[in-house]
Amino acid sequence: MAATGAGSPGRLVQYVVVRTDLVHQLSWPLGAVITQACHAATAAIHLHYRDPETQQYLEELDAMHKVVLGAPDEAALSNLSETLTKAGVAHKLWIEQPENIPTCLALKPCAKETVQPLLRKFKLFK
Repeated sequence: MAATGAGSPGRLVQYVVVRTDLVHQLSWPLGAVITQACHAATAAIHLHYRDPETQQYLEELDAMHKVVLGAPDEAALSNLSETLTKAGVAHKLWIEQPENIPTCLALKPCAKETVQPLLRKFKLFK
Protein backbone atom coordinates (compact mmCIF):
# COMPACT_ATOMS: atom_id res chain seq x y z
CA MET A 1 0.00 0.00 0.00
CA ALA A 2 1.43 3.36 -0.98
CA ALA A 3 1.68 5.98 1.72
CA THR A 4 -0.65 8.94 1.44
CA GLY A 5 1.04 12.34 1.17
CA ALA A 6 1.19 14.56 4.25
CA GLY A 7 -1.35 17.02 2.86
CA SER A 8 -3.69 14.40 1.43
CA PRO A 9 -7.26 14.11 2.66
CA GLY A 10 -7.65 11.17 5.00
CA ARG A 11 -3.98 11.19 6.05
CA LEU A 12 -3.76 9.40 9.39
CA VAL A 13 -1.96 11.37 12.06
CA GLN A 14 -1.24 10.75 15.70
CA TYR A 15 -1.37 13.98 17.67
CA VAL A 16 0.56 14.29 20.93
CA VAL A 17 0.00 17.31 23.17
CA VAL A 18 2.70 18.03 25.76
CA ARG A 19 2.70 20.58 28.58
CA THR A 20 5.25 23.28 27.71
CA ASP A 21 5.42 24.55 31.29
CA LEU A 22 7.18 21.33 32.31
CA VAL A 23 10.27 22.52 30.41
CA HIS A 24 9.95 26.30 30.51
CA GLN A 25 8.64 26.97 34.03
CA LEU A 26 9.17 23.77 36.02
CA SER A 27 12.63 23.01 34.55
CA TRP A 28 12.04 19.36 33.70
CA PRO A 29 14.86 17.95 31.57
CA LEU A 30 13.87 17.84 27.90
CA GLY A 31 14.58 14.10 27.80
CA ALA A 32 12.11 13.47 30.62
CA VAL A 33 9.41 15.41 28.74
CA ILE A 34 10.10 13.53 25.51
CA THR A 35 9.77 10.29 27.50
CA GLN A 36 6.31 11.39 28.66
CA ALA A 37 5.24 11.94 25.05
CA CYS A 38 6.56 8.50 24.10
CA HIS A 39 4.61 6.89 26.96
CA ALA A 40 1.37 8.59 25.90
CA ALA A 41 1.78 7.75 22.20
CA THR A 42 2.57 4.10 22.95
CA ALA A 43 -0.35 3.83 25.40
CA ALA A 44 -2.81 5.32 22.89
CA ILE A 45 -1.70 2.84 20.22
CA HIS A 46 -1.95 -0.04 22.71
CA LEU A 47 -5.40 0.94 23.97
CA HIS A 48 -6.77 1.24 20.42
CA TYR A 49 -4.70 -1.48 18.79
CA ARG A 50 -7.67 -3.26 17.19
CA ASP A 51 -9.14 -0.03 15.80
CA PRO A 52 -9.10 -0.06 11.96
CA GLU A 53 -7.43 3.36 11.74
CA THR A 54 -4.74 2.28 14.20
CA GLN A 55 -4.10 -0.85 12.15
CA GLN A 56 -3.87 1.19 8.93
CA TYR A 57 -1.46 3.61 10.64
CA LEU A 58 0.74 0.73 11.77
CA GLU A 59 0.70 -0.89 8.32
CA GLU A 60 2.43 2.23 6.99
CA LEU A 61 5.27 1.83 9.48
CA ASP A 62 7.84 3.81 7.52
CA ALA A 63 5.39 6.63 6.78
CA MET A 64 3.93 7.29 10.24
CA HIS A 65 3.02 10.92 10.82
CA LYS A 66 2.91 12.46 14.30
CA VAL A 67 2.32 16.07 15.26
CA VAL A 68 3.53 17.24 18.68
CA LEU A 69 1.71 20.27 20.04
CA GLY A 70 2.22 22.27 23.22
CA ALA A 71 -0.30 22.98 25.97
CA PRO A 72 0.71 25.87 28.22
CA ASP A 73 -0.14 24.17 31.53
CA GLU A 74 -1.99 21.40 33.34
CA ALA A 75 -5.35 23.18 33.16
CA ALA A 76 -5.16 23.54 29.37
CA LEU A 77 -4.18 19.87 29.00
CA SER A 78 -7.02 18.70 31.27
CA ASN A 79 -9.53 20.93 29.46
CA LEU A 80 -8.41 19.49 26.12
CA SER A 81 -8.86 15.96 27.45
CA GLU A 82 -12.41 16.83 28.55
CA THR A 83 -13.16 18.42 25.15
CA LEU A 84 -11.86 15.35 23.33
CA THR A 85 -13.89 13.03 25.56
CA LYS A 86 -17.08 15.02 24.95
CA ALA A 87 -16.40 14.93 21.19
CA GLY A 88 -15.87 11.17 21.29
CA VAL A 89 -12.20 11.39 20.27
CA ALA A 90 -10.20 8.45 21.62
CA HIS A 91 -7.06 9.50 23.46
CA LYS A 92 -4.87 8.71 26.45
CA LEU A 93 -4.14 11.33 29.09
CA TRP A 94 -0.75 10.34 30.47
CA ILE A 95 -0.46 10.87 34.22
CA GLU A 96 3.05 10.41 35.55
CA GLN A 97 3.23 8.17 38.60
CA PRO A 98 3.79 8.15 41.49
CA GLU A 99 3.59 11.96 41.36
CA ASN A 100 0.09 11.85 39.80
CA ILE A 101 0.97 14.68 37.38
CA PRO A 102 -0.85 14.94 34.00
CA THR A 103 2.01 15.59 31.57
CA CYS A 104 0.66 15.02 28.07
CA LEU A 105 -1.94 13.23 26.00
CA ALA A 106 -1.95 11.34 22.76
CA LEU A 107 -4.82 10.72 20.38
CA LYS A 108 -5.23 7.41 18.63
CA PRO A 109 -4.27 7.71 14.98
CA CYS A 110 -7.07 9.39 13.04
CA ALA A 111 -7.76 11.50 9.98
CA LYS A 112 -6.25 14.95 10.48
CA GLU A 113 -9.36 16.78 9.33
CA THR A 114 -11.57 15.07 11.94
CA VAL A 115 -9.63 16.38 14.94
CA GLN A 116 -7.76 19.45 13.75
CA PRO A 117 -10.62 21.83 14.68
CA LEU A 118 -10.40 20.63 18.31
CA LEU A 119 -6.64 21.24 18.38
CA ARG A 120 -6.56 24.54 16.49
CA LYS A 121 -5.52 26.68 19.48
CA PHE A 122 -2.45 24.56 20.25
CA LYS A 123 0.80 25.36 18.43
CA LEU A 124 3.73 23.11 17.61
CA PHE A 125 5.74 22.17 20.69
CA LYS A 126 8.91 24.28 21.07
